[in-house]
Amino acid sequence: MGKEIPKVYNPKQVENKWYDLWLKRRYFHAEVNPDKKPFTIVIPPPNVTSRLHMGHAFNNTIQDILIRYHRKLGHEALWLPGTDHAGIATQSVVERELLKEGKSRYDLGREKFVKKVWEWKEENGSTIIHQLKMMGCSCDWERERFTLDEGLSNAVQEVFIRLYNKGLIYKGLRIVNWDPASATALADEEVEHKEIQGNLYHIRYKFKDSDDYIVVATTRPETLLGDTAVAIAPDDEEKKHLLGKKVIIPFVNREVEIIADEHVDKEFGSGFVKVTPAHDPNDFEIGLAHNLPMVIILDKDGKVFHVCQQFKDGEYIDELPIPDFIAGLDRHEAREKIVEELKKMGQLEKIEKHVHAVGHSYRSKVPIEPYLSVQWFVKMKPLAKEALRVVQEGKIKFHPPGRFEKTYEHWMNNIRDWCISRQLWWGHRIPAWYNEKGEVKVCKDDPSTPEEKWVRDPDVLDTWFSSQLWPFSTLGWPDDTPELKYFYPTDVLVTGPDIIFFWVARMIMAGLEFMGDIPFHHVYFNGIVRDELGRKMSKSLGNGIDPLEMIEQYSADAVRFTLIMLSSEGQDINLGERSFEMGRNFSNKIWNAFRFLAMNAKDGWETEIEKYKEHFTLEDRWILSRYQKAILHTTQGIENFRVNDSLNSVYHFFWDDYCDWYLEMIKKRLYHAENEIERKTALAVAAHIMKGVMNLLHPFIPFITEEIWQNLKAKDEESIVISSWPEVKEELIDESVEEKMRFIQESIGSIRNLRAEMNVAPGQKIKVHYKADGEIERLIRQSYDHFAALAKIEELTPVPEDFAREEAGTVVVQSIEYFIPLREALDLEKEKERLEKELKRLEGLEKSCLAKLNNQNFLQKAPEKVIETERKN
Repeated sequence: MGKEIPKVYNPKQVENKWYDLWLKRRYFHAEVNPDKKPFTIVIPPPNVTSRLHMGHAFNNTIQDILIRYHRKLGHEALWLPGTDHAGIATQSVVERELLKEGKSRYDLGREKFVKKVWEWKEENGSTIIHQLKMMGCSCDWERERFTLDEGLSNAVQEVFIRLYNKGLIYKGLRIVNWDPASATALADEEVEHKEIQGNLYHIRYKFKDSDDYIVVATTRPETLLGDTAVAIAPDDEEKKHLLGKKVIIPFVNREVEIIADEHVDKEFGSGFVKVTPAHDPNDFEIGLAHNLPMVIILDKDGKVFHVCQQFKDGEYIDELPIPDFIAGLDRHEAREKIVEELKKMGQLEKIEKHVHAVGHSYRSKVPIEPYLSVQWFVKMKPLAKEALRVVQEGKIKFHPPGRFEKTYEHWMNNIRDWCISRQLWWGHRIPAWYNEKGEVKVCKDDPSTPEEKWVRDPDVLDTWFSSQLWPFSTLGWPDDTPELKYFYPTDVLVTGPDIIFFWVARMIMAGLEFMGDIPFHHVYFNGIVRDELGRKMSKSLGNGIDPLEMIEQYSADAVRFTLIMLSSEGQDINLGERSFEMGRNFSNKIWNAFRFLAMNAKDGWETEIEKYKEHFTLEDRWILSRYQKAILHTTQGIENFRVNDSLNSVYHFFWDDYCDWYLEMIKKRLYHAENEIERKTALAVAAHIMKGVMNLLHPFIPFITEEIWQNLKAKDEESIVISSWPEVKEELIDESVEEKMRFIQESIGSIRNLRAEMNVAPGQKIKVHYKADGEIERLIRQSYDHFAALAKIEELTPVPEDFAREEAGTVVVQSIEYFIPLREALDLEKEKERLEKELKRLEGLEKSCLAKLNNQNFLQKAPEKVIETERKN
């Protein structure tokens, strides 16, 4: 009896055991090695506030497949992990904690608050790292980085200073997307536009010294206090005569001029548009073009000032009063109050329902406020040109191809300057310093002297500013390290398409600017994981599936397997909790196949098959041929970033060819071999392929494959993690053998189907006659054991001369007829009915074929292969 193997596979006893060993032996660690080809992936750093969700699980499974595959190819495979400090998200978490104590960050002060955030990070920031390890991620944990660690902080300061000195970073008064809830500016890409049902308010603006008026249409009446002009379209002939006339802004009684500007659409509303340069991006552009004053009426919390501020030419001019009835109100309350007052004054013409897109903060989800403020910006156009070229020329390839290149191209061609300053305390503080005269110095260290005091800019940089440097800052830049020379450019970035602008484009620009080279050769965009109904998983819908719960219930291998099996290149996945049963079922199938072999491996394992070559049977040569093709297709799938196709290839080979056919076919040789060499040959071939398949499956399901491989390994082998990827042996591919086996499989399948149709009892042995001669006849005879075992046949003989065919069940396989005597096996009436149906079907097919073959048009236009198929039919 062979080694005792547990009846049921228990992942809980396997997964931690092997992961701990892999870590102990440092299999995931990569070093600079000139003798080996490097293969590098940098992880998209999850936020330190994150817990593992299905999107993470899917994205990181794909990365792990690629890294484990290349490690097995003998490459120096580095998967560099780390986490992102996530400015707004992390600061918000800690502020909520303080709120429970009735405190705010201002009660602590900047230094103590930042210290508290660091304490929170040390306590909670490694949660997602631990969860990635539970997934089986083979990252080089010795190289783990954090976007606020000392080395990366130095890189961020260096980049800011270089861009500033090059004139690509500037400070300016601009309209920004202001998040009143988080009290910070946001980049354009951090704004989500949502269609909402709002109102269009038609307000009467009276002419100076007259009761005549024009009607101005707006969705935001509360901002009229900041109006500094009214605009019409330059081609609006009806209103041209009013250009240069003055109208009075209600409540503040400010005189403003009617101007013409191409931003105005004469078909919108009344054709008159109020211009509020400090609170609308289009109005800001109009204000610059016409040199208008800019009046800020809201504070940074989205409340109306008691006294508003007026700027012109970027300089502060003076303060302007605000009516008492509205001062201090929230922007939404102010709207209601102003509408109410306009009605009383008789200056509200009408209110119309109006659907329009409103920008919302991606973080706090509140409507953003276009807000005039002094911020730091990066000039993007000079950086975008080269970044666009490398994608257009294919130096960086997107996968799946043809889906995201146009999106990327459109964004790069229409890129706007990037607002990089954030009014937060947690993050990379801007290396700019100011003296009492208002002069600015940009440098890393405090330039203060005993004679002159310099104060640092209070703002921090957008989180994405540090993330854009991730592919090279993590490898030691700005120092010229051996790691940077060896591992950069990286090979593949695996990410979601939702951050193509936030991150992917900016990394390409940063890599080209600071390294003079692309940051990666390939970008693989994975799809979104959705629920069974195709909805995005979210807290509000309560439809999320916790991957850790699924790992606990089904195993990490099952979670990984299911995610890849349900995906196809770049497409979204629809997922339910029961989906993971397919992963568990496959693990059980693998385990049962292994256990079957183990029970027959009396004298230990042999996986080398060369010495048994002369004893190979038809099924041995067939399974070895099929195995070579499985290696080929599995390899091609990974190489072409089609991981779903890759897994499908090895899955179907293992389940269909190996388990359902080959293992069933060799049972007689294992249990009732005529000689020992026959049994050993079958077992060696089966073990050889089992071991090879474990290697092919390892990148997808690393734990169970290691557990089984350890039983099959040679004495000098250590771990499946570092064992070689199987290579195709062309000499073992045999098309003629595969053709013969296809015939046997079709024959057995057809006889099985006939048995089922005629309700022959599953265990009942039957007699079968066949009409064949020559090679096929010999093949049928030689394959008797397979027919007997797999189709429950007790006798397989040529059809007798006096055989009454009308009293037999019949199937035809590749023109060979098989007959099952009816009286012995089945219900004659049912068989007659079945044959009549089959006859009708064949008559219909014959009629269709003849119609085509008698059609000259078909014969002239159809490919020769198609015509030949019809002739055969």
